Amino acid sequence: MEIKKEIKNDAFAVKITLEEENKVLGWTFVYIMFQDRHPEPYAYLENVYIEEEYRSRGLGTQLLELAIAEAKEQGCYKIIGTCKMKKVLVHEFYEKHGFKKMGFEFRMDLKETEILTKD
Repeated sequence: MEIKKEIKNDAFAVKITLEEENKVLGWTFVYIMFQDRHPEPYAYLENVYIEEEYRSRGLGTQLLELAIAEAKEQGCYKIIGTCKMKKVLVHEFYEKHGFKKMGFEFRMDLKETEILTKD
């Protein structure tokens, strides 16, 4: 058996930030990734985050809509959003915006790291 390893340089991230009067209100990352099963890339959504004092103003929806638009602009065939199992309100948020539960996400922490934002 031969094992080959290939570093792919065709994936990238787009950070979308909402600001008001030079204050960051929230952000998200849209990772654009390519694979061998589809000719088009897919988008992986990470950290749709709104600072606590700016929540319940529709900013999360605005960020999500911007992320979806970015994925479409990049020619993605799907967008994946994830969140913790205990975050039921986030599940409802994604479903309200057309996302469907498709399976489970499995995670293995490889090292301890500081979390820089609140949930």
